[in-house]
Amino acid sequence: MTKLCTLSEAISQFVHDGDLVYAAGFTHLIPFAAGHEIIRQGRKNLILARATPDIIYEQMVAAGCARKIIFSYMGNPGVGSLRILREEVETGRLEWEEYSHFGMISRLQAGASGLPFIPMNQTAATDLESANPNYRRVRDPYTNIEVIVLPPLLPDVAIVHVQRCDAEGNAQIWGIIGEQKEAAFASKHVIVTAEEIVEEEVIRSDPNRTIIPAFIVDAVCHVPYCAHPSYTQGYYDRDNLFYLNWDKISETRQGIQQYLEEWVYGVKDRQEYWQKLGKETHQRLSVKPRWSVPVNYGEY
Repeated sequence: MTKLCTLSEAISQFVHDGDLVYAAGFTHLIPFAAGHEIIRQGRKNLILARATPDIIYEQMVAAGCARKIIFSYMGNPGVGSLRILREEVETGRLEWEEYSHFGMISRLQAGASGLPFIPMNQTAATDLESANPNYRRVRDPYTNIEVIVLPPLLPDVAIVHVQRCDAEGNAQIWGIIGEQKEAAFASKHVIVTAEEIVEEEVIRSDPNRTIIPAFIVDAVCHVPYCAHPSYTQGYYDRDNLFYLNWDKISETRQGIQQYLEEWVYGVKDRQEYWQKLGKETHQRLSVKPRWSVPVNYGEY
């Protein structure tokens, strides 16, 4: 059964005011286009969860979409602080919960597995225990050693960007694999955005790359270049210049609002956004093919 729809339709149906939203992806495959569509549709009071909020959540917070952020690292990668996010947190206008990376992923793993928690070994991050009451200690019944536990994270909707997907929602990822699988299995609803929509035969030809299975997916959206300014392995490079420029843009509220007016509200969808970036940017971010060695699955 096809689950194909536009990104606008998927956001309209599955993302509602007050929802806990998890936009997955580590370093690459960050679903910026979905964040922009959420902004365009004027969603409010969202709880935004993500291991690394990145620029995507700063834009959404600046647009007034969120009341709370759940994270394990907050910054403009390789550049510095996320200015607006930091200001909103420090002034108390934005609620927040901070975890270690392992703590954040453990919460997702517990949610994906239907467990009340997953134990973690003690770490050096003892300050987090003081700052976050969700950190608890229990004794391992086998060794009597104290371990750290955290509650499961159960998003209302996960948004996952992938290289390719079939119309039913079987989605494949290669390159850096982050928390996409855990986020998807932990969530009530899953929106998949994909660089390519392919036939079922393509997915079946290399099943080990299928990270997200169709039976947990609600919507499949064909959104080429969804991840810009992050990257999609094999399709386009990371736009490092954009991340540097964002540091300047985000120095003022006016700068961010001007960006949102031009690049989010001022375009109707990702295709128009990509064309607006222009041929020079397209060329700069283009990548050369580098094929993996084929695998022989055999035939009976």
